[in-house]
Amino acid sequence: MPFPIKTCIVCSEEFELKPDKPGFANRCPQCSTPEAMESGGKRRMDADERKSISEANEARRQAMRNLLYRKDS
Repeated sequence: MPFPIKTCIVCSEEFELKPDKPGFANRCPQCSTPEAMESGGKRRMDADERKSISEANEARRQAMRNLLYRKDS
């Protein structure tokens, strides 16, 4: 059974969609490889950034809890 022929959305070239192809199913291997390498670099957060994100998440959770479980009398 032949592999399906797809057209890359980035470079508009046709390629065979093979099993275990790295990247996205609608991009050829050449166009999806650089993007996979770019997403690997995450920057480190310091303690102040982690604390502010934690506080913001807690405020969101509290707001959702109030909206979901408040009783209207």
